[in-house]
Amino acid sequence: MKWVRNSVTVRSLQMIAFGMLLSTSLVTWKAMVCFSGSNSPVVVVLTGSMEPGFKRGDILFLSMSEDPIRAGEIIVFNIDGRKIPIVHRVVEVHERRNTGVVDALTKGDNNPTNDRPLYASGQHWLQQHHILGRAVGFLPYAGWTTIILTEKPIIKYILIGALGLLVVFSTG
Repeated sequence: MKWVRNSVTVRSLQMIAFGMLLSTSLVTWKAMVCFSGSNSPVVVVLTGSMEPGFKRGDILFLSMSEDPIRAGEIIVFNIDGRKIPIVHRVVEVHERRNTGVVDALTKGDNNPTNDRPLYASGQHWLQQHHILGRAVGFLPYAGWTTIILTEKPIIKYILIGALGLLVVFSTG
């Protein structure tokens, strides 16, 4: 009977540790959102369009401020109708008359032309609501895990299965 009680105690401690890990992760993410001013404070570069500055697999840290976007800044933006954000450099800005609102035209450093073909039909500029943030720092190659798990879902399922088996068969 003592073994069963110890086993239950160990399981309880494992569940508490898992809950603490999960809640710490969520609090950390929310803190990053608050401090950066961006709903997406961290993104992974998925293509080579920004080479040589940023390579595929780099993690970018974003910040958003009230300052208008300027040419030369690297921004992360969403296009209407697309799920995956894009990391490119602002190559031209268009300031609307008497409003102070700035629209932006972007281009990948490694791309031959600007991004207008990527934008939604009839869209010529990015507006403020498209922009998720400005790149303020990066961590080289740290996003490869995300890329591998996204492009090779079988690896994700193998890892989840292995973790499940570890939980089921672990003993105190």
